[in-house]
Amino acid sequence: MRYLPLAKDDRAAMLRKIGARDVDALFRDVPKAAAARVSDFDLPDMQGELEVERYLSRLAAKNVAAGDAPFFCGAGAYKHHVPAAVDHLIQRSEFLTSYTPYQPEISQGTLQCLFEFQTQVALITGMDVANASLYDGSTATAEAVLMAMRVTRRPKAILSGGLHPHYGETVRTVAHLHGEVVRAPVSPGRAEDVIALIDDQTACVVVQSPDVFGLIRDLKPIAEAAHAKGALLVAVVTEVVSLGLLEPPGHQGADIVAAEGQSIGNGLNFGGPYVGLFATRDKFVRQMPGRLCGETVDADGRRGYVLTLSTREQHIRREKATSNICTNSGLCALAFTIHLSLLGEEGLTRLARLNHARAAALADRLAKVKGVSAVTPAFFNEFTLRLPKPAAEVVDTLAAKGVIAGVPASRLMPSNAAVRDLLIVAATETTSDEDCTAFAAALTEVLS
Repeated sequence: MRYLPLAKDDRAAMLRKIGARDVDALFRDVPKAAAARVSDFDLPDMQGELEVERYLSRLAAKNVAAGDAPFFCGAGAYKHHVPAAVDHLIQRSEFLTSYTPYQPEISQGTLQCLFEFQTQVALITGMDVANASLYDGSTATAEAVLMAMRVTRRPKAILSGGLHPHYGETVRTVAHLHGEVVRAPVSPGRAEDVIALIDDQTACVVVQSPDVFGLIRDLKPIAEAAHAKGALLVAVVTEVVSLGLLEPPGHQGADIVAAEGQSIGNGLNFGGPYVGLFATRDKFVRQMPGRLCGETVDADGRRGYVLTLSTREQHIRREKATSNICTNSGLCALAFTIHLSLLGEEGLTRLARLNHARAAALADRLAKVKGVSAVTPAFFNEFTLRLPKPAAEVVDTLAAKGVIAGVPASRLMPSNAAVRDLLIVAATETTSDEDCTAFAAALTEVLS
């Protein structure tokens, strides 16, 4: 742990250098109502390095790691087993030192891995072409909306009510200056009538499947309705393992697929870094954000890899750039590629079947607890329960009993009173029978 305190003389010298009278002068543009002071926080007085280390260690000890208790959280970030071979391979110096291929001719290994990554993403999503990754699933979704607006030259994006709220917030943040963002009503456990919102100004319809409540959506009728109005369908996937079992979005008519790839090769990692997957149709490739690695041959006929497309603001005029994504999640994409290569097509399917089986067994078990009912009729490895009490209170009580029960829907949608009693539960291949037994027993006790 690095501990680099500033002495008063150091601070005074820095202030003199930049011409500021004092530290408060650095923040004079911040409204007083929004400004925070040290006195606003319960922080200890200045201490030495050893004392600070002990204090932070005590704080860290309050955390409960995903592997320390029965764990059923999902809602966009999933606990899966990552083979030891993945970490071993990505830590080889050839990968760790090459980083981002700004100079393609000296980064052939990195470019080849990204080329393989793109191939894998295109195959599992059922699309024609994929880029070399984006930051995460939410920013990939926002970029998909911007891309759809460029392709259609229309200003309106329709978001399904089942889209993860954090993804929706990211879309609004990125796209609100480019057009109108309309969100369909939230309807847990059933498909809302998003088709009714499509009009002649609609650039795209954004639909997540499985959605934030775990519901598997049929994208075909939505794609047909969107295409009939000249709009695009953006399919969002937050649990990429589901593509080992469910029909790929590309086969259901999606024009753009934005997904979170964390579940393959990447741990929970306190919420990041993750890896955004982005795929589309051939005809839209020049409007695709990020980078595209391609295969070619050199003057001597040897196979080589190049950045085929990289229409970023660093390379072309800013107003012509397809995005302001400056890099890709290179190391996370590499981990994804290695893990998926180890699994293979049959392995991914087996993994997906195991996930679904564990979740189905758990859902049946929990639905038998008095007062509990299942909300999600068709799901992959995540489902939603309705509880007789506010879900957040139940989760806190179960956590005290050593069970991390899931994600209260109210945590994702704090202003929606209708979801206060909904609990989003996920089960993966890491969920054991003992974990399910502990969950059911603790839930029965809490609700009795």
